[in-house]
Amino acid sequence: MAGPEPRLREDAARNRDAVLCAARSLFAERGIDVPLEEIARCAGVGIATLYRRFPDRPTLVRAAFEPKMRAYAAAAHAAVQASDPWDGFAGYVRTVCEMQAADAGFADVITLTFPATAELDRELRAATAGINDVVERAKTAGALRPDFVLEDLVVALMANAGVVNATSAHAPDAWQRFVAYQLDAFRTTGPSQLPEPVSPRRLLRAMRRSKP
Repeated sequence: MAGPEPRLREDAARNRDAVLCAARSLFAERGIDVPLEEIARCAGVGIATLYRRFPDRPTLVRAAFEPKMRAYAAAAHAAVQASDPWDGFAGYVRTVCEMQAADAGFADVITLTFPATAELDRELRAATAGINDVVERAKTAGALRPDFVLEDLVVALMANAGVVNATSAHAPDAWQRFVAYQLDAFRTTGPSQLPEPVSPRRLLRAMRRSKP
């Protein structure tokens, strides 16, 4: 009678991994509002199996984005450790915006556009611990405008998420130029060298795609 138990555990682990793999793929492509039934179908399991592993959407989101949260925390740590205050701040902004561009679901997560679990909220706070010090160092160094506040960073990330959502299919690099403009608006010195602009044809395609 003891024989089937390890097999059951193996099946459960395999189902959990399949659900996480499907969730990460679909969240990255379409954001975290993908129907759970579609995730279960993509994973090759029934919806009841999904719910046994992950009783609600926030629990699944938290599990699916665990690796990205580690990378998010690493970006904050790198910013804190940077020797140049502006490089630390600007590098953090670019890294997080690049993560948004690569994963629509992650863009949702860090702007908290869904009911977060208490655990995920704590993880988000821990991942960004020290960013206020990064901001203050850059301001003290005279590189970041003195009226900048952390809420401006949140708005910038929300805006970048909108750009990514509208242009990812036809102009996937558009966010880079947008972020460069944002950083120039934040800094106290002269303008930087901008990335190449989006071609008119690609931008037109993106605009047509984003129409309601």
